[in-house]
Amino acid sequence: MGPAKIVIVGGGFAGVECARYLERHLRPDEAFVQLVTPDAGLLYLPLLPQVASGTLNPRSVSVSLRRVLRRTEVVPGMVIGVDSGLRQVIVRRPSGGELALDYDQLILAAGSITRIQDVPGLHEHGFGMKTLSEAMYLRDHVLRQLDVAAVRGEEDDDRERLNFVTIGAGYAGTETTAVLNKVCQAAAKRYFPRLESSMVRWHLVTHGDRIMPELGPRLGAEAKRILAERGIELISGASAQEVTARGVLLTNGRFIPTRTVLWTAGVAPSPLAGHLGAATAKGRIIAEADLSVPGLQGVWAIGDAAAVPDLADGGDGCICAPTAQHAIRQGRHLARNLLATLRGEPIAPYHHPDLGMVVDLGGKDALARPLGIGLRGIPAQFVARSYHLMALRTVVARARVAFDWGVHGLFGDDFLRIGYGDYDQHTIGGFEQTGCYLGNDEVPLLLKALSETGEADPV
Repeated sequence: MGPAKIVIVGGGFAGVECARYLERHLRPDEAFVQLVTPDAGLLYLPLLPQVASGTLNPRSVSVSLRRVLRRTEVVPGMVIGVDSGLRQVIVRRPSGGELALDYDQLILAAGSITRIQDVPGLHEHGFGMKTLSEAMYLRDHVLRQLDVAAVRGEEDDDRERLNFVTIGAGYAGTETTAVLNKVCQAAAKRYFPRLESSMVRWHLVTHGDRIMPELGPRLGAEAKRILAERGIELISGASAQEVTARGVLLTNGRFIPTRTVLWTAGVAPSPLAGHLGAATAKGRIIAEADLSVPGLQGVWAIGDAAAVPDLADGGDGCICAPTAQHAIRQGRHLARNLLATLRGEPIAPYHHPDLGMVVDLGGKDALARPLGIGLRGIPAQFVARSYHLMALRTVVARARVAFDWGVHGLFGDDFLRIGYGDYDQHTIGGFEQTGCYLGNDEVPLLLKALSETGEADPV
């Protein structure tokens, strides 16, 4: 028999860590490894809010898989189906069309997506914070609201543009709200003299009465205090009932006029998890403690898409939380089990205690709970940033992130928009706006119309 064919589905923390470990310990004649992913980069999700705030360059938080993986074949595409009987996966190519990949061992690490509830208008008008494109687009959009509000002067319109609403007070929602509020306040104070910083209002909406409950009650209360001092309104016991182009109606009956609704109310497993014929728990593939999938020979599941028993928390009905920390360690542990399987050796259950949480709220404000020890301020900031640097997978990525932090700390933000959302067409004419100019006969007519409506007055 030739080398075993190992197919890894997903280029996130779990899948990449598994592939890296296999590369270091597999002999070339033992197995051939393929990793299927829509993107060629490993996105470091915990730092996305800092991309949205402009603290970090987008390239700094996305590591090239071809730099990380040298012996693994990276297959661009998305797995859209699995036939466990034929031992094949169906991959949809980015350029269109499908291909089938054979496997002897299949590792499902498809990750998660934003959990979108059935809220009218959310698909059309809501913003997410799950991909690099969403983070960059959100930054552009927020700064555009400041740009427009600084020159229009219409009270109702300005109120809508300078109200920002985040639905969901988990880590992504709280961190993004904190850092973007800081950006808006600084921009209004330094570069928009017509705007008062008090006009900029961020609202953080949560179902419960706590934010980031994993921090514990003491640090959770400290997070509330920091947000309140920054003027961020915490709205407890509510969620979005309807989202429109000019506001959001909450389930408590309150309507907030806004052009920006950021939806971070949890994540859901990849839809692929529901198409395998395997048992699921809340959409996640039920896995054994050794990370194998019951009833599917040669199939394993890890990361956000898998419901893995949490043996460190007793294991009796408890499953591992969908965190980067668990995904990285599950990927490494699965690689060890896979090596043992190929070599006819016994495999071991996954067991890893939670090492704690870190939260960066921008500036000198941070919270951390390493090994159960509560920290705040500069010590917490040091722990948080040290953890992120260690978790990044290449020296290049660490250097870029550290450099960006240093430059931003010394010189601040330029509050520069790239203009991603300003164009209706993704063509040369669309990006360069070559068709927007008026003809000579149209100029006087438009000026006359503006004069009659008062829009021609100088700002």
